[in-house]
Amino acid sequence: MTAGTTALAATGLGKKYRRTWALKDCSLSVPEGRVVALVGPNGAGKTTLLHLVVGLLAPDQGDVTVLGSSAGTTRTLSRVAFLAQDKPLYDGFSVADMLRFGARTNPGWDQDMAVRRLASLDIPLDRRVGKLSGGQQAQVALTVALAKRPELLVLDEPLANLDPLARHEVMRGLMAAVAESGMTVVLSSHVVSDLVDTCDWLVVLNGGRVQVSGDIEDLLAGHRLLTGPAELADGVAGRLAVVDDDRTDRQATLLVRTGEGRPPLDPRWTDRGVNLEELVLAYLRRPDSAALPKPALARA
Repeated sequence: MTAGTTALAATGLGKKYRRTWALKDCSLSVPEGRVVALVGPNGAGKTTLLHLVVGLLAPDQGDVTVLGSSAGTTRTLSRVAFLAQDKPLYDGFSVADMLRFGARTNPGWDQDMAVRRLASLDIPLDRRVGKLSGGQQAQVALTVALAKRPELLVLDEPLANLDPLARHEVMRGLMAAVAESGMTVVLSSHVVSDLVDTCDWLVVLNGGRVQVSGDIEDLLAGHRLLTGPAELADGVAGRLAVVDDDRTDRQATLLVRTGEGRPPLDPRWTDRGVNLEELVLAYLRRPDSAALPKPALARA
């Protein structure tokens, strides 16, 4: 892929199970080389979206392209690696057996890299997978995915059921692999703290719809948290794109999308920037994914 191209794009994407839409009208575009945080509560549709991306499901509406081709085609399958939440390992296999299995099923397999990585983690090749700790199993599964040398790595809740130290070690190993290869990563999680300082692109999914998608630095710079008198809140809401609105009888706290720059406000308002967790929670609290109005910078 060349710089500036798109790793993943979806347009009007939808998937339903019987009469229920798990995803509806999802559209997003992710540049290549990004580490994408796919965030949302349980049942938001994250796994369904990832299964559509890797070709395990076919959409009922819209389309999804990966690395410039339709998802799930022969052209994309060899360039994409997927690590499911339940870790596709065989307890009766040795670690070496898992590597042999990977080599037989992936033409671009890098055996030397896999062996070096596991040795650096002190994971013996002759150990049965079922005898490994949860963190070691996660590292073996990640090694198998990385040894495929994918251009796009898709991870569905890879840190689930791991203790804090194991979570840290898995993320550290993943980021080292990203730095070495420059691949695009899509990482699904509902724990925002796992994603801080690792991901640079955010997709918030809730109720089967994309709430927001974009570069994390740009998103943080384009949102402000305002606190001021409740009686002035309607005026602000009429002029700025309000993502989240929390009021008491006296005080209002509004998380607003400002775009570039800071909005001129009545001096009775205070404002500050937001962090990633505040931004994610604000969008998850929105009742629907209707487009926000463009921010207007008139005094409020």
